[in-house]
Amino acid sequence: MRTRLGIKWHGLLEHYFPERRVFLKSDTDTRFIRLRSGTQLVAFAGSSFLVAWAIVATAILLMDSIGAGNFREQAKRDQKTYQARLNDLSSQRDARAEEALAAQERFNAALTQISVMQSELLESETRRREVETGIDVIQSTLRDTMQAREAARTELAALQENLEAGTGGTALASAGGGAPMDFVAEALAKTAAERDKVVQDAQDALLAADEMATEIALMREQNDQIFRQLEEAMSVSVSPLDKMFRAAGMPTDRIIEQVRQGYSGQGGPLTPISFSTRGEEPSPDELRANRLLNQMDQLNLYRIAAQKAPFAAPVKNAFRFTSSFGFRRDPKTGGRRMHNGVDFAASLGTPLYATADGVVTHAGWQSGYGRLVKIQHEFGIETRYAHLSQLRVKVGQRVSRGDRIGDMGASGRVTGVHLHYEVRVGGKAVNPMIYIKAANDVF
Repeated sequence: MRTRLGIKWHGLLEHYFPERRVFLKSDTDTRFIRLRSGTQLVAFAGSSFLVAWAIVATAILLMDSIGAGNFREQAKRDQKTYQARLNDLSSQRDARAEEALAAQERFNAALTQISVMQSELLESETRRREVETGIDVIQSTLRDTMQAREAARTELAALQENLEAGTGGTALASAGGGAPMDFVAEALAKTAAERDKVVQDAQDALLAADEMATEIALMREQNDQIFRQLEEAMSVSVSPLDKMFRAAGMPTDRIIEQVRQGYSGQGGPLTPISFSTRGEEPSPDELRANRLLNQMDQLNLYRIAAQKAPFAAPVKNAFRFTSSFGFRRDPKTGGRRMHNGVDFAASLGTPLYATADGVVTHAGWQSGYGRLVKIQHEFGIETRYAHLSQLRVKVGQRVSRGDRIGDMGASGRVTGVHLHYEVRVGGKAVNPMIYIKAANDVF
C-alpha cells in the first residue's frame, strides 16, 4: 500500500514538477545540478509564502495608515466638540454663579426689609394700644362728665321748681338762716356755667374720639399694608428654601425641629410673640402677626440649617466635571465599579473650600484617596475631599462654609489632577450634585 501511494505521489510530482538539471560548464569540465521534484515543490511553496506574506503585510500597513488617519481626524473632531461643550458648561456655570450672587443679594435685602417691617409692625401695634388706652380714658371721662351734667340738670330743675313754687326762700331760710336771693342767683349762674362747661367738654371729647377713630383706621390700613408686604416677603423667602431642602431629600420638619432643639446663643430661633389680650380672644391682627413671626422663625431656622448642610460647590475657580456619580468602567481592570462622588478637574494647587459648617474628623493619607479631608456636619452628613496636594486643616478643627481646607492635587489612585468630592448621609454615599443643583436653583 505504501509503495503504490508513494508511486502515485511521485508520479504526480513528476507531472507538475519534472526533474530538471542545471548544467555548469567550464573550459575543462561540465557538471550539472539535479533539481528533483520535492526540491522544486519546497522552493515553490517557500516563494509562494513569501509573496503572500508581502501582500498581506502591505495590505495591513495600508489599512492601518488609512485607519490611523481617520482616527486622528475623529479624535480632533471629538476634541473640538468636547472643548466647545466645556466652554458652554463654563459659561453656564458663570451665569449660574452670577444668578446665585444676585439671588443672595436679593435674599439679604429681603431679610433687611423684613427686619425693618417687623420693627414698624411692633411700633404700630404699640401706638395702636396707646390710642386704645387713650380712647378708654376719654370714654370714662366722658361718662363721668355726662353723669355730672345730668346731676347738675336735676339740681337746677329742682331749684327752679322751688323758686316757682315760692318754697325756695323758706327752704333756704330754714337751711341757712335766711340766705338772700343773691346767693340763689349766684348758685344758679354757677350751675349754668358748669353745665355749659360740661357740654363743651363732652363735645371736645366727641371730636377727639372721632379724630382718634380716624387715626386708628389709618393705622389699621397701614398695618394691613405692612402685613401684606411681610407675607409676600415671607412667601418669596421661605418657599425656595423649603424647595431646596426637599430637592435634596432632607425632611424639612425633622430638620427644623433638630435645629430648634440644638440651638443655643443669640440670633437663633425666634419665640413667637403672644400679645396680651387681657383675657379676651386674640384679634385678627394679633393672629396675623403671630403667623408672620412663626414664618420669620421658620426662615431663620432654614437659614441656620442651610449653613450646616453642604449646599455649595467645593471649587470656586474655573473647573470642569470629569466624572459623575454612579457606576463607571475601571481603566485598569476593565470591569465596572461604583464611583461614590463627582470629580472636579482644574490646575494643580487650585483652592478647595468646605461646603458647610462642620468638624474635621480626618486629615491625612488614606489608601486610594491619597491626601483626604473628612468633615462631619449636622444631620448625619459627611463630606470627603480626596487626592489633595496639600492639607490646610487638622483633625478636630471646626470649619465654616467657604473656609479653605486644601489644594487640588493628584495623590492616591488617580490618572490626573482633580478633586474627588463625596457626600455621605448616615455613612451611605449620595450624589453630591443633588445638593449643588438644589443650591444653584435657590441661590
